[in-house]
Parts: sequence; C-alpha cells; structure tokens
Amino acid sequence: MAATVALDEIVDTTRFPLTEPDSAGWRAAVAAARADLAQDGCTVLREFIRPDLHERLRDQGEQMAPHAHYQVERVNAYNIPLDTELPEDHPGRIVLERGNAFVPRDRIDTDALIHQLYTSQLFQRFIADCFELPGLHEFADPLAGLVLNVVAPGMSHPWHFDTNEYTVSMLTRAPEAGGVFEYCPGIRSPHAENLDDVRAVLTGSGAGLTQQLELRPGDLQLFQGRYSLHRVSPVSGRTQRHTAIFAYSDRPGVIGTVERTRQLFGRVLSDHHAAADAVRGDRLLD
Repeated sequence: MAATVALDEIVDTTRFPLTEPDSAGWRAAVAAARADLAQDGCTVLREFIRPDLHERLRDQGEQMAPHAHYQVERVNAYNIPLDTELPEDHPGRIVLERGNAFVPRDRIDTDALIHQLYTSQLFQRFIADCFELPGLHEFADPLAGLVLNVVAPGMSHPWHFDTNEYTVSMLTRAPEAGGVFEYCPGIRSPHAENLDDVRAVLTGSGAGLTQQLELRPGDLQLFQGRYSLHRVSPVSGRTQRHTAIFAYSDRPGVIGTVERTRQLFGRVLSDHHAAADAVRGDRLLD
C-alpha cells in the first residue's frame, strides 16, 4: 500500500468520520468515547479499520514481528529497577516475569497502516478530542513512539502502568487462546498511588478491581494506562498475539527512561540518556 493512501481508505469513516472534523458524526463518535472513558478509563471503537484491510493489517504485523526484541525479564509493575529502595510491603517489591516483545518504531515501515494512522493529523485530532485534550503530541521517544507488541504462546505481558497518560492501541492479530486484556480502571490517580489496591491485584486478591476486555483485530482501543494497572494474560495455542501501540502525550518531548527503554528494546539511544533527569507531569512511580 502506498504511503499516500487516503485516511478514508483505512478507517470506516461512515461510523468514524475522521475526514469531517466537528461534523455531527464526529461529535457523536467522540461523545460515545468520552462517556466510556469517564466511566472506566477505556473505550473500544469496534471495526475502526475497514474489514477488507484486516488481512493486510495482520500480514504487515507478521512481517514486523521478527524484529521484536525478545528477552524474558524479571520486572515490577512500575518498571523501575528491582533494587530500588522501597518499604517492605510496597507492591513495587513484587517481582513479575515479562515475556512479551516489542518491535521499535525505527523498524516499522512508514507505509505500514499503523504508521500512517499514527502520524495522521486528523487521527491525532480525533484521539485528542476523545480524550478531551486541546491536542496531542507524538511520543518523542525514537523507539517507543509507535511499537508492535508481540506476545508468543506461553508468554504474557504482566501487570504494569504506562509511562504516557493516553494509550491508543489496536489488536492486529489475535491468538488462538488466552491473551486476554485485563485492567483495573483508575486504580491510581495523579495524586495517589493507592498501594493497597495495587498490592491486592498483584497478589491475586483484587479480583473485584479487575475487568476483562474482548478485543478483535481492527478495533481501536483508547485507554488511560498511566492510571489503570493492566496486563495481557498468558497466550496459548500456536499463534502470536500482535498489538500496535500508538503512544501520544499531552506534552511535547516525552521520552522513556533509560531503565525502561533497555527493558523493552535491549538498547538505548542518546535521546534517552539526555532525558534521564526530565521531570514528568506527575510524581508517580514510572
């Protein structure tokens, strides 16, 4: 597919009129998304991608997947160093195993459907409107701005919080079984870590705080992942689970930490070292 393909050839603009900003259809789609986000910090726009492109979406993801960085690691839900000094009962001391892998942005072709969406100003404007923001900025991180999350059979993406406040993602390939998206809506806020609740979920006693979400290829998910603990349960069967993650921020210049970047991609760039002392918009653990 050529890099100049029109947005309305990718998106079902009958139900999601991205090419008609502020139209009645636009306002209706935005209002529905806002209502879901206000209720539990998550909304799913079903069949956002035209059904006839689902196979191409899957095939492009399969071509990218071999470029993912694979390394099973011991992590915590905050993706901070395991030797960080924390109180004995802090949930950050609970060690998890991360077996998912990421294809970084610099290994995703610019003519890929997910890249065309990610960089589209109309797409960004629509997403910002759904999140009730004046605008969004592409994640400045040269590796983490746009990624493909790969979860192989037997692996999972353990409980974690996102670095960026506003997460946009799309399943591009479903596994045969497992790989369920689970999340805890608003389990923390910009002003409170709510450590007791987080600890309950991580130790298996917080079932009442957790929801499950059925995702299908081509569905667009908008999620407030910095405040909602979430995971992908273990994948089973013979096929991988692929998800495109579009990382945006309401502030320009947001870059991942050296520690987290090394965890996810196995390498760091000069941009990450330069941003090591950057101050975020909140004081939450990363």
